[in-house]
Amino acid sequence: MNPPSTARTDLEAALGRYRCLFDQQVDDWDGFIETLLRPPPTWIWANPLRIDGSRLRALIAAEGIGAEPVPWLQPWWSSVARRLAGIGFEAAPEPAAASPIALRLPAGFKAGQRWWYCAGLAHAQEAVSQLPVMLLDVAPGQRVLDLCAAPGGKTAQLALALGNRGTLLANDFAVERIAALQGNLDRLGVLNCSTTRCDGGNYPAAAGAFDRILVDAPCSSEGTLRRNPSLVQPGGRGETGAGEGAGECVGIRAGSIDRRRVDRARAYAGIGPERSRRMAGRQRALLRKAVQLCRPGGRIVYSTCTFAPEENELIVADILDEHNGHLELLPCEVPGLVTGAGVTRWQGRQLDPSLARCLRLWPQANDTGGFFIAVLEKSTQASGVDDRAPVQPRHRHGFQLEADDDGWLRQLCDHYGLPASAWSNRRFHRQTRRGLHLVAADHCPPASPSPQGSGLFAYRTNIRPPKLTTGAALLLGAAATRQILELSGEQRDRYLRREPMRPDPEQIADCRPGQILVRHRGCTLGVAVLHRSGALESLFPSRWSGCTAGA
Repeated sequence: MNPPSTARTDLEAALGRYRCLFDQQVDDWDGFIETLLRPPPTWIWANPLRIDGSRLRALIAAEGIGAEPVPWLQPWWSSVARRLAGIGFEAAPEPAAASPIALRLPAGFKAGQRWWYCAGLAHAQEAVSQLPVMLLDVAPGQRVLDLCAAPGGKTAQLALALGNRGTLLANDFAVERIAALQGNLDRLGVLNCSTTRCDGGNYPAAAGAFDRILVDAPCSSEGTLRRNPSLVQPGGRGETGAGEGAGECVGIRAGSIDRRRVDRARAYAGIGPERSRRMAGRQRALLRKAVQLCRPGGRIVYSTCTFAPEENELIVADILDEHNGHLELLPCEVPGLVTGAGVTRWQGRQLDPSLARCLRLWPQANDTGGFFIAVLEKSTQASGVDDRAPVQPRHRHGFQLEADDDGWLRQLCDHYGLPASAWSNRRFHRQTRRGLHLVAADHCPPASPSPQGSGLFAYRTNIRPPKLTTGAALLLGAAATRQILELSGEQRDRYLRREPMRPDPEQIADCRPGQILVRHRGCTLGVAVLHRSGALESLFPSRWSGCTAGA
């Protein structure tokens, strides 16, 4: 069925200022608009710490859903899986290069409501949103900063690219955004990340220099219109100057833009040049700070999910000009992906030809959202944060255990039969009176800015009896040898909905009353309490309780 003509007219009015780009360097304006009027596919990736991509695909197929590989993402994900081989207890010991980690599912499929998503076996992330981390070229041993991290998909990618070892800092500006970020990192088993709460444009130099920095900047989000059509809604607060881009197009192709469309564009509050100009100051400050914090010879990726040159090429051009040859824009290519070149002329401003090296992802080309990526390399002769000055490590102030914490850990190991290998390359530390966190052994965040958290909150010791958190259960559950209950599909759903149940006596024959780990098809779901009566009480987090198979 064709979309309503009013929807198409509204969309063309709101985005009409980009018509000139299609006249000059991009194909298929009609296809662009038609693609934006269709809901996007659902994109996910298998967590290589937990599961092989082929096995995840089989779990999805068992639900009657086809999951297709994404070929142009596969080489990078295969390299990450090889890097992680043997680290995750549930990962395949020798990941096959052909195992499809990045997957495409039908439009409207709600991955977050599936049991395997709640178990941390997968994460939902738009396919083109996975490209910035791929192009950042992260390697183990590097010190990495994600300057605008929430909700955490790219942060998790960075953590995995580092082998879930070393030092990754994930920053955002709002408490609630950091909470969402930490929730995703815990579900996926990330141990090498500390979160910080700062205005990214003023991130303190005391944090030290970084080998790689990702600036996935806040933007007007035009590239997400397929998921967020409400961005184009008439009757909102008027945007001034909404026809300026259209005016330039008229100059190129006289009469190509109806004046009524320009007037209509002024009625959109969600998108438009005025909003883009308002975003630009913050974006420029973020990229400027990233260049300052980047180690000479290091790499920065700047990305947005908008089409607006004011938030993309013009930001990059300004920062290049400020650094007078000490910053190079690198060409980037993704084999198998149809990409567009960066804009080199906009609003009468002629940009350096090197801006064509930026990557533009137009929705109609690959059936994705819209995206922009620039890859920058800092000259080895450039100045910035003093790389010779030692960074004061956070662990000297807070990464330690208290006298009775060894007893808590012995109790944990005895209760679930956890082997000593469960702590390989990991260490516990106490951040709060609530309990113990688990972090990569070589993780070393700076003392400033003070982390909101480091690693994964693993074991609550301020309650009786103490309790393994759900995130830690997902991480360590596969190594447990005692207190394990395998659930059926119907029991799994009741557990995730926090509904009481009574397992069969055969299921609990090897479990004693108290806290137990529950699994489904060998995958840990979380913690429950087995009462002496034989009733099972779910301790699955209430904030996750919408995750039910087939919901």
